Amino acid sequence: MAENQGKDGIGRAGARQDEAHNHNLASELGVVEQNILLRIQDFNDPRQEWRRLFSEFYGTFLLVIVAAGGGMMSQAFPGVISRTAAVVAPGLMVMGIILFMGKISGAHLNPAVSFAFALRGDFPWRRVPGYIVVQLIGATLACLLLQAVIGVSATYGSNYPAGGYSAGAAFWMETLLTLVLVSVILGTASGAQNIGLLGAFAVGAYIAVAGLWGSPISGTSMNPARTFGPDLASGNFADYWVYVAGPLAGAAAAVGIAFILRGAGGGKSGSGAAQGALFTETAKEEKP
Repeated sequence: MAENQGKDGIGRAGARQDEAHNHNLASELGVVEQNILLRIQDFNDPRQEWRRLFSEFYGTFLLVIVAAGGGMMSQAFPGVISRTAAVVAPGLMVMGIILFMGKISGAHLNPAVSFAFALRGDFPWRRVPGYIVVQLIGATLACLLLQAVIGVSATYGSNYPAGGYSAGAAFWMETLLTLVLVSVILGTASGAQNIGLLGAFAVGAYIAVAGLWGSPISGTSMNPARTFGPDLASGNFADYWVYVAGPLAGAAAAVGIAFILRGAGGGKSGSGAAQGALFTETAKEEKP
């Protein structure tokens, strides 16, 4: 009997220890949960907008380093970098940027994309000017750095209509190319077709494909910031209107097509993708 009582005592002690362990574990999980909630509140705080702005600045800087750098390096080292490599590289860079930074700012990297997300209702208009300003600054600093390091004019890294083609032809090419780019971006960030970070592969692949067939006529900018940087660094804004009006017109048309295909707005998923996923405000979906 004494032996049984001893075993019972040991069993009760073990049960108490298990209960205490579970309680401590629950407390620890509670602390983790609170920390996560605090991080979400921190990113919802408008005072944390600087994180998103820095993300857009840094991302656009990296994009233009590769996009403009291809043409400039090709000028400095003739025959080393092919046109194929030069137009595919920006697509790979965008893919990498979205994968490692897309959750912070949405990785727009492009005034036309910011404009499209706002026009679709997935991004607040009040935040558009800040995004565009830092995108332009990032693109310009990238080209100033390239000029200093490579030693050739940033003109070779910019976009201009091809010889024998009018600015109007380049405008329509930029409109068409941007129409598809923004359609891909909006489509992979909306409702049931939201594929999260895997959208990076779709966007990056399209940029590469667009460059392969569209670059001979307009240079395949699809991005006012990407062309603004080298133009400002070199002081040559010849036909720059093409690379503002074309992408904006294409982006607006893509929003219209998105409305036909999916209705108004991308809902919570589209808003989250546009603004930085979990850690930003999201649009309210209408209740049925």
